[in-house]
Amino acid sequence: MRRPALLAAAAVAYVLAAWAVAPGFYDGFGPPAPYNFTCPPPQAGANTKPTSGHATIKVINGISDAASAYDDDGQIVIGFLPGAFDVTGKTSVSVDVVPLDTCPKPPAIAFVTNVYHVTADAPLLKSVTVTMRYSNLEPDPSDVYLASDPNGTWKSLGRSSQAQPFTVNTSTTSLGYFAAGYPSASPPPNTVTVGGGQTLPIVVAVLIVAVVLAGLPLAVVRRRRSASSEADADDEA
Repeated sequence: MRRPALLAAAAVAYVLAAWAVAPGFYDGFGPPAPYNFTCPPPQAGANTKPTSGHATIKVINGISDAASAYDDDGQIVIGFLPGAFDVTGKTSVSVDVVPLDTCPKPPAIAFVTNVYHVTADAPLLKSVTVTMRYSNLEPDPSDVYLASDPNGTWKSLGRSSQAQPFTVNTSTTSLGYFAAGYPSASPPPNTVTVGGGQTLPIVVAVLIVAVVLAGLPLAVVRRRRSASSEADADDEA
């Protein structure tokens, strides 16, 4: 009876711990929430337009407070450390997150997320973190990009290796237009796109075909042996 009791106690402890954790904790344990596209791909089906967001960051003792700004869909989040802004003469800092209502296609870059314009009414003094969520209907982005003009030059900010599934993280010392994507020559030539937009190396596909082909001669030999055995049995009869 000791083992069932321990299991029951562990289950109760897990439920209590899970109840105390923020809702976002579960984001990586199931299918991602539907992505709200500005320009949905054909496979997206029904689509809801993306929303904006606004944050008012307090200034406490002459220092901007730690805070985050995000759109109401939770598709982009910008995190600010204490003292991230120059707050000279200010009592608060306003940050706005607005999805662009068009879908820029800069040369040599393919975006898989919406373009978001992030602005603040105070200049940055410290680096901020940017987290963007993307859809499982699109290939994984390799970078987060930043531009001061959506029709101008886009700069790669790279991406952090520490991210939840279907999100991409980076940091920047500037605000502006953000989008996640990959060089248009990517996904690499040795990959193919499969059903949710994720990439599968062709090497794996080739290996599967090779295994199937390797098994064909063995199947033929077995069939011939079976036919020969049946013929011998008929002759003996």
